Parts: sequence; C-alpha cells; structure tokens
Amino acid sequence: MQEKSVITSVIETAPGVFAPGHLGELTQIMDFALVDAVLEEVGGREKRIRLLPSRVVVYFVLALALFEHCSYRTVWSKLTAALAPLALPVPAVSSLARARRRVGSAPLRRLFEALAGPVARPGRSGSFYRGLRLVAVDGTLLHTPDDATLTWRYPKRTGETLEFGYPLLRLVALVECGTRALIAATFGPESDGELTYARRLLTSLDAAMLLLADTGFDGNDFLNAVHHSGARFLVRSGTRRNPTAIEHMPDGSYLTRIGYGVMRPLLPVRVIEAAVTVTLTDGTVRREQWRLLTNLLDPTRYPAGDLIALYHRRWQAETAYFSLKATMLDGRVLRSRSIDGLDQEVYALLTTYQALTRTGDDALGSRPEIPGDRISFTVLVNSAADTVTTALGIFPGPDALSIIGQAVLDNLLPARRRQRVRARTRKNPTSKYGPNTGQHPQQAQNYAVHATITFFEHGLSSRSRR
Repeated sequence: MQEKSVITSVIETAPGVFAPGHLGELTQIMDFALVDAVLEEVGGREKRIRLLPSRVVVYFVLALALFEHCSYRTVWSKLTAALAPLALPVPAVSSLARARRRVGSAPLRRLFEALAGPVARPGRSGSFYRGLRLVAVDGTLLHTPDDATLTWRYPKRTGETLEFGYPLLRLVALVECGTRALIAATFGPESDGELTYARRLLTSLDAAMLLLADTGFDGNDFLNAVHHSGARFLVRSGTRRNPTAIEHMPDGSYLTRIGYGVMRPLLPVRVIEAAVTVTLTDGTVRREQWRLLTNLLDPTRYPAGDLIALYHRRWQAETAYFSLKATMLDGRVLRSRSIDGLDQEVYALLTTYQALTRTGDDALGSRPEIPGDRISFTVLVNSAADTVTTALGIFPGPDALSIIGQAVLDNLLPARRRQRVRARTRKNPTSKYGPNTGQHPQQAQNYAVHATITFFEHGLSSRSRR
C-alpha cells in the first residue's frame, strides 16, 4: 500500500442556516455582532429566519466584491466549500438576486461608514509629517452596465452627434497616505465634478490632518472650507490663478491672500513655486512648473523643499484606486443593473477594501518600523480569498499572527524602491486625453526628479491636461 498523509482541520462557523455568512479571516474585522447591529440600525433584520438570512446576504455581497470575476453560484460555492458536512441548501441564482434586493444598499453603506477611518498609529512611517496625518483627496471613474435602468442616472459621455463608451460613476475618496486606508468616500454621476463630491467629505477632516490634492481642488471656496475645518492643506495650483506676492520668505516661498467678493475676508496662504526637471532612464527629460498653495505659513517649521517632496505622496490616492479598479475589479464593469444594487455593490467594494487595509495594518502592529506601503495588496486579496474558501480564521484564534498577516510579512515589497513612472498608452479611441498621445513613456521607467524653488514673475505657462 502506498504511503499517504491525512490532514484535518477544525472549521468553526455560525450554526445552521447562518453558516455560509462569513468572509474567512476578514470576518474578524466585520464580525457577526457588527453586521447584526448594522442590520438592526437600518431596519434590515428579518422577522422570521429564512434560508437566506439577511446576515448571510450581507456577507455574500461582500464576497461578490472579493470575487468580482466570479458568478453568483461560484461565489456561493466558495463560501460553502469547506462546509460540506453541514449539507447546506444551494439557493438558485434568482433567490440570491432577490435576497440582494431585499437587503438593499443601506446595510452596506452603514458597514462602510463603521469601518472607514485612518488606521496608521501615531508616528507610522509614511503617514505623518511633523505630527500631521497625511491624507489625499482625488477622484476616479468606474464603468457601469449600459442599461436603461441605470443610464438615466449615470449617462454616457456625448459628443457632437453620438453617445459613446460605458456610463460612468464618479468616486471621490479621502485616503490616508502610507496605509492607503479610506477615511471617507462618496460617489454619484460623472456629470457632477470632483469638487462637488469633495465638499461632502469635509466633515471627515480635523486639525491633525494635512490634505494633499491636485489642481482639480484649487478652488477658493473649497480651500476656505478646508481651512475652517481646522485641517492644513497642500494643493497644486493651476494657471488660472495669478497671486500677488505680499511678502517673500527666506526659503523662496511667498505669502499672499486668496478669495473674492466685496468685503469678504481673504484667506492668507503661502505659495511655493518650483521649476521641476524629471529625467527618465532612457534619457528623456521633461520640465514642468509647479505652484503649490498651503496654509502652513511658517517657513522655518515647514520648509518649501520639504513640502515639494511631500506633495508626491498625493499619489497614494491613485494607488488606492489602482488596487480597487485593477486588483479587485480587474478592470471589469460593475455587475449590478439597478440603482440600489449599484450603490450596494460599490459600498461592498469599498468595505471589503477597507477590511483588507485594516488587516494589513494589523499585521504590521508588531513591526512599526515597516512602512505601510511595503504591503502587497495583491497578497492581501489572494490570502483573504483563500481563507474564504477554506473557512479558516472566522473567529479569533490563539495564534499571535493571522493567516493573512503571515502571508503579508512573508511577501513584503522591497524596502527601497526607486521612483517609477507608469507606461501610458491611449487604448480607448474616445479618451479625453487624446491630445497627450505620445507625451508619456510607452514602458514603465525609473526616473529622477530635481526641483528648484523660484518665483515665476510672469505666472505659470499653460500645460496639457493629463
């Protein structure tokens, strides 16, 4: 007889029809008590026990976000793969779809609000600057199905004579730098601009934060609102602004005031202007003019050179969106074909992303010297998905380190990575970035950047949109 090994594991899950309601080890972040409390708060608890209880449906929707490439039936099979001895019923796809509609989007929205927020501990490398928590705001677009049930709210882009592309959903989020955790998020039709959505996030700012943003957020009213929230800001300014220097600082920056209106108090800000030279590995040199606005007025405590280098961390928001759109969604169109279903799906996507981020940060709890940006989000997603299929880690165990945490620490990204620019190729013939074709590298390259603080006497020169 051939030798063989027998491996057994103990599966702990909820009893009876509640057993499929889990998300593997991520259930420790979104535990049964939290989901039940959210359902109770929004009035989503059932009056009788069904074969698909509301709690189970919430976890099923979260699993759909973790397995965006899978069908309803496949996702259900992953939730129950390790629960075969329980002989659980297999619901029809139509039953799962009806259960989603019954639960609605409110529980997922409230669950996201409960999990959202900064996760970096004070002093975490990459997340703080002189005691201020670094946060970035930016927007992105998600594709929705081209269906009449959605296009009345999420219209397609239109040209002079034709509509084109998929209907678009605009997502704007406040992201913690370093950990890339979501502090707050909002979304809606693309026809509303980023500033419209960003104003909804102002209540999530506080006096301990420094907000980083690009030129899309260089608005007088918005910056004034950020200032009155108590937060500091560091925002790139565009060519339409022509500030008048009131006082020049020793570090090359200068003070001015922004605002408009009759007898309206103007906001004092500090302006940092710099000539930036970017040199790619292939020898290509690109020169840009930067103008940054900030309400950090003390040039001694906050030197201009530090703030120019700090502005690069704004790209943490772009990295978070890449994780959502490329790693989790894998570039796919959202699957829901109703407005409430679409809201439910997006909140499930954001909630699952935030749970993954919190789990990754927990893994570094005993290693504070490791910055959060060394965590591989792909490893987080894959290891979390494995625990769903095996139904392991649903309840906290005696081990000091979780399954996902061990995978994260075993697969850290390199400690020192050179600055790298992504390749940009216009694949969509209807892209609004057509004028920029050929202006960016066709292959990813390392680059070096050099900034010289200066004063542009004649203002900024126009730059192409990208």
